[in-house]
Amino acid sequence: MLNIYHTAAERVETRLPARAPVRLPPPVPGDSDPATPIVSTQVEDFKLSSVRVNWQLKAILPVGFVLLAGLLLFILATVSLRDPERHAVLIVAGTGAVAICSVLIVVLANVIQRPMVELQEKIAQVSQGNLNVAVSFAQRNDEIGDLGRNFNHMMQQLRESREEIERLHRTQMSRAEHFATLGELATGLAHEIRNPLAGIAGVIEIVGRDLPATSPARAVVKDVRLEITRISRTLTDLLETARPRRPEIRRSNLNTTVEHAVMLARQQVLSRPIKIELQKAADLPEVEHDSDQVHHVLLNLLLNAVQSMESPGTVRVEISSRDGFASVAVSDTGRGISAQNLPNIFRPFYTTKGDGTGLGLSLARRIVEDHHGRIEVNSVVGKGSKFEVLLPFNAPVAHVPV
Repeated sequence: MLNIYHTAAERVETRLPARAPVRLPPPVPGDSDPATPIVSTQVEDFKLSSVRVNWQLKAILPVGFVLLAGLLLFILATVSLRDPERHAVLIVAGTGAVAICSVLIVVLANVIQRPMVELQEKIAQVSQGNLNVAVSFAQRNDEIGDLGRNFNHMMQQLRESREEIERLHRTQMSRAEHFATLGELATGLAHEIRNPLAGIAGVIEIVGRDLPATSPARAVVKDVRLEITRISRTLTDLLETARPRRPEIRRSNLNTTVEHAVMLARQQVLSRPIKIELQKAADLPEVEHDSDQVHHVLLNLLLNAVQSMESPGTVRVEISSRDGFASVAVSDTGRGISAQNLPNIFRPFYTTKGDGTGLGLSLARRIVEDHHGRIEVNSVVGKGSKFEVLLPFNAPVAHVPV
């Protein structure tokens, strides 16, 4: 039995033809599914093979199909008629179908094609920079007219926007030229005033030492010193604004810079019921910054906060990190800044104080922006203001000294 079984099996194997192994194409490197490139290729071929069809043809084809179907039904319905009568009826029906299609084409050409062609021409003119265009079919009382009116309204808004932009550009250019002239004038005046002022300060210092201890003129000398210091600070701000100095960035502890500014501000309020609190961040990484310029910014913010309080209050300085930036927030409990003045506080020479120059905040923002940071302001009238200086931990490579 076993021999018979093996013999039968051998015969079956000899009768069946040998099949070649099926080999799949190797997958494309980087593709998880070999069928994906085939599908995308088919989609691209479909897009490339799509044919642009005129809109008139798209509009006429359905009508033509309906008329042709009606004509076929008409032919079937007239089978029972005699040949001459049938031919006459078919001629009339065919002529009517052709007439209907012709009228439809003429109507579509007048109602839709002309406005669309005009709209395309106007859009082409707009793309070339001509905004003084308008379509003539805006007077129609239909959807095409609505489209024309919307287009004309949009063009009017674009013209007004361009005129406003041009006006603002001219104003800004005029202001820039004005500030450039003022900057040159201020620089010259600052140098002319600073040199005699240094001599006056020296003379006042000598006179103050020679005065007797009981002389009432000592109080006057003290006031003169304060005024000389204020004038000198104003001249420094003018020079810094007219001829800005590039920051000399070094990696250092921001807590130390802020603490130094707070210490000087506390000396200014020794005789006033104002408290300046400082909350340092012990775990704050070192920040790449110009300590002198950042110190100037913070001292300016602190003095502004002190001047905004007419009654006992508190100025709080908080150091932290936020959104990848080192943050120094200066908040006060002063009178706050009104909403109409808030957008203008960083403009040069803009001030709401009678004895201010309007250069402090403008110079502060420029210094912070030179550090690739920013200043954010929140203020509520009657409750106080908060200025937050945000500085990046790492300055750009171009600004880091070698």
